[in-house]
Amino acid sequence: MNYIWFLIILISIISAAVTGKIDALVQSVMSGAQKSIEVAIYLAGIMAFWLGIMKIAEKSGLVAAIARLLTPVAKKLFPDIPDGNPAVGDIAMNFTANAFGLSNAATPIGIEAMKKLQQLNKDKNSASNDMCTLLAMNTAGWQIVPTTVIAVLAASGSKNPTEIVFPTLIVTTIAFLSAIVGVKLLERIWPAQIPVNETEENADV
Repeated sequence: MNYIWFLIILISIISAAVTGKIDALVQSVMSGAQKSIEVAIYLAGIMAFWLGIMKIAEKSGLVAAIARLLTPVAKKLFPDIPDGNPAVGDIAMNFTANAFGLSNAATPIGIEAMKKLQQLNKDKNSASNDMCTLLAMNTAGWQIVPTTVIAVLAASGSKNPTEIVFPTLIVTTIAFLSAIVGVKLLERIWPAQIPVNETEENADV
């Protein structure tokens, strides 16, 4: 990826030099750098607010309550997770963060959930069905309020940055349901295989 970005930058510089638009290139670089700082600061404030809300929800027991509420659904989507396993709580937090468009907050939570699923995974060299389901859910990214996108639009001067909420909800709902249906169908087509060494150990016992 670094090579691709370097190639794009190099082509831009050469094109500006050939067409005599070096001044325009320099101005564009400067204005772009300034705009990126403004957007970054704006996003930092938004993320700090929502991350704080998530932490309060965790400390107050709201996340645990959401986890209990989602347990029946989680058992259907993640049948290999034992009852009371903390992975359910991490998945609930990850799902909630994604639902509110907090992708930066959802990422570390999702990684922690994936680590716990890997601990439950019988085949350490392959992703389990539950791991694939979590990945599909995160890739689809169902969102109620696309907070990050709204923040970017507002920082970019949009007159009505919240007008994307309803269309985003429709699109992400379709994508989310499609991802779940797809991953569950693939589970049936290619069922998980028990590792050979584990089979041999069971045979010895």
